[in-house]
Amino acid sequence: MVQSPTDTYIAPTVRKKTAPLWAVMLAACAGQFLVVLDVSVVNTALPSMRADLGMSAIGLQWVVNAYSIAFAGFMLLGGRAGDLFGRKRMFLVGLGLFTAASLAGGLAQADWQLLAARAVQGLGAAVLAPSTLTILTSAVPEGSARVRAIGTWSAVGAGGGAAGGLVGGVLTDLLSWRWVLLINVPIGALVLVAGVLWLSESRSGQARRLDLPGAVLVTAGLATLAYGIVQTEVEGWTAPATLAPLGAGLALLLVFLLVEARTRVPLMPLKLFKVRSVSAANASMFICGGAMFAMWFFMTLYAQNVLDYSPLKAGLALIPSSLTVVVGSKLAPRLMPRLGARNVSMLGILIAAAGFGWQSTMTADGTYLTSIMLPGIVMMLGAGLASTPLASLATSGAAPGDAGLVSGLINTSRTMGGSLGLSVLSTVAASHADGSGSLAPVSPEALTEGYAAAFRTSAFFLLAGVVVMLLWMPRGTAERRTTSA
Repeated sequence: MVQSPTDTYIAPTVRKKTAPLWAVMLAACAGQFLVVLDVSVVNTALPSMRADLGMSAIGLQWVVNAYSIAFAGFMLLGGRAGDLFGRKRMFLVGLGLFTAASLAGGLAQADWQLLAARAVQGLGAAVLAPSTLTILTSAVPEGSARVRAIGTWSAVGAGGGAAGGLVGGVLTDLLSWRWVLLINVPIGALVLVAGVLWLSESRSGQARRLDLPGAVLVTAGLATLAYGIVQTEVEGWTAPATLAPLGAGLALLLVFLLVEARTRVPLMPLKLFKVRSVSAANASMFICGGAMFAMWFFMTLYAQNVLDYSPLKAGLALIPSSLTVVVGSKLAPRLMPRLGARNVSMLGILIAAAGFGWQSTMTADGTYLTSIMLPGIVMMLGAGLASTPLASLATSGAAPGDAGLVSGLINTSRTMGGSLGLSVLSTVAASHADGSGSLAPVSPEALTEGYAAAFRTSAFFLLAGVVVMLLWMPRGTAERRTTSA
């Protein structure tokens, strides 16, 4: 899902130096932009990567999933590390790791080298992302100013995800697919310098202890489960090669929950889910992430593999929807005080569901206006409207010392849902594409049928997210606290 979390709480801070607010916002938003950009920037480069490195269709999914799974699995650890060891320190560490991995990925000579670099990129992003938000909220007083700052941060993050197709298309067409990764190196270096000069340190002051076993278990479980889902494309649901990783992934996630219930300082305190606003919003974010995350993946492949767009043209084709998600993200904070965060989030999800349903009517000879631009605008307007209120509701019950942790949790729910959703939707697409077991069948009609089935499935996922909000999300205290900020 192309959306960003918000945070309404701030841990006690100790400032070493004071920088202008615009400078703090610029550094924090630039870091978030890079993190979210790299979720989708590779999409338009996937066909070129496949041709250059000899990758399989399933391997292409892992160019996206290697990043997103490491991102999701270690984000809670990154949020907790920022709370304990300092948000500025973790911002710099995460950004440095992300930048170095981008260099390695851009220079990769084999598919495994590219996938390994993407996984390390995801690890760096997981350390960096939670700190960008808590740094920002630490610098802005609570109230309307913070809501506006969070709206800007959300729009920048949403814009990063949406701009990925255009940036990737331009770089792939004019230079090479390698530059969709190498471009992060000079930008990352500049943001590192800005972070050193402009950011102030802050932490929660708690005991310094990290739940590394929990992070490893949740990441391994998620990756194994996603691998099992992908195996269904080739082996089917009942084959041992499918059932073994599916069972192992579920077992690892169960062990993760047991560890979290017993450890003294858990990575994901299960008590947080006793707050209905937190649990309901994270559940909805997980479902919406599963539905929306794959949108850019399938749209860029449809444009290139079916409509025969170049990478640059495919990126340009997504500009209207890219702008619309930013508009939705900026509009949501204005609507929340009037309609309530709960209602705005449900409205956004319903609009997105309508857009995904429209997109599922795509044809192999579709026009740009009706097959890409207009349904894309509707999908991304809904995504932008839903992101800020959902994340506000998710963080409304957090204690001050858990600011980074809860920011990481909502990011994790979205990205974890997106990772598993991409695997599920790719399986759906392959199963409807004449049973070819590939996302690139010979017939454009068969390929289109598979993509349409994926969008149709996403629409049903989103409707399930609305049901979760209606039945689970409280109307009372948590929402009033969020909308009154």
